[in-house]
Amino acid sequence: MTRRAFTVLRLAATAICLAVFAGACAEPPAPPRLTGSADRIDRDAGLVIDGETIADARTYDAARTQKALTLYSAYSAESEEAVLKQFTEDTGIKVDLVRLTANRLFERIIAEHDAGRLQADVVRISDPGFVEKLNAQGVFQPYRPPTATHLLPDVKFGQGRYYRTFNPAYTFGYNTALVEKEEAPQSWRDLTTKRWRGKLGIAQVGAGGSALALTRFQRDRLGDDFLRAYAGNDVRIFDSIGAELDGLARGEVSVGTVAVSGANVARARNAPIRFVVPRDGFAVYDFYTGMATTARHKEAASVFLNWSLSRRGQKVLTELGEYSVRSDLPTPTVMGVKLPELDSPLVFRARPGEATKFAPRDQAAWNDLFGYNQ
Repeated sequence: MTRRAFTVLRLAATAICLAVFAGACAEPPAPPRLTGSADRIDRDAGLVIDGETIADARTYDAARTQKALTLYSAYSAESEEAVLKQFTEDTGIKVDLVRLTANRLFERIIAEHDAGRLQADVVRISDPGFVEKLNAQGVFQPYRPPTATHLLPDVKFGQGRYYRTFNPAYTFGYNTALVEKEEAPQSWRDLTTKRWRGKLGIAQVGAGGSALALTRFQRDRLGDDFLRAYAGNDVRIFDSIGAELDGLARGEVSVGTVAVSGANVARARNAPIRFVVPRDGFAVYDFYTGMATTARHKEAASVFLNWSLSRRGQKVLTELGEYSVRSDLPTPTVMGVKLPELDSPLVFRARPGEATKFAPRDQAAWNDLFGYNQ
């Protein structure tokens, strides 16, 4: 059998697995859990998880009476669902999720808020520009979670109206049915070679904080000559990082930009994806969470924010592959790969002020280099 024929067979087998997972066949096997259960949960007098008080008795009793909260989120659908499943298991409180890409979620929140019809109890969104504008419009109310301890610098914003709650790592990955591990690119500059021409994917720069963070990293660390060569390598542009991950899993592209946590969730669901820690580094970007001024289920929202910044909630996020905002948790290990420390030279994080300052010119430069006008 030729190498090409073998690759085709591997891809066909992968497609069958994905079809089974998507429901084309009956009763697909449940994906393995990516997060572990808490060691101990005490609900007798409030909510205490692994020795840490998440909510006092009054708050927790009221939250359980409310039964559910509404979360508006731009976090990737599969990753958010994994987090919310663990939150509900830990607390007994359900979450009604409204999930959109960051740019579309921002537009919806502004429209609903201006009309006096914002339904969110909690908002989770990336992109410092978006979250700063939402705060300026009065979308968030002040709240200090009692679990907000052992925090890294630069976590609380807007006088406690919203918090940086985790940092996804944005790098690139490859389809293992199309690319052998030994042949996989190991740096961003590898992607500018003829080997990958017409086989690359990227999410458009306006999709949200992830795409802007990657562009800031690439312009700062690699330069516009790199981006020009990258764009000239016949790259397929996706509307969002989620759509690109799906395209990578289906083999529409061989290599594409991915969030490590997204790749981790996809891999657990039998998608043929692995991520790379490039030798020239990668970007991380901020995800912010805050309680809406419109919160009708304030106690349930309080429990959600308390849990999100608790050691338990942050541990769940690191198990998915996100960088924690607490100093008492280790760097994530994902698919057997320990990520570099957050302060490593390999990890690039634009601070909110810097990201906001450069965002308009970065977006304009990216659109021009990639010929993207949508």
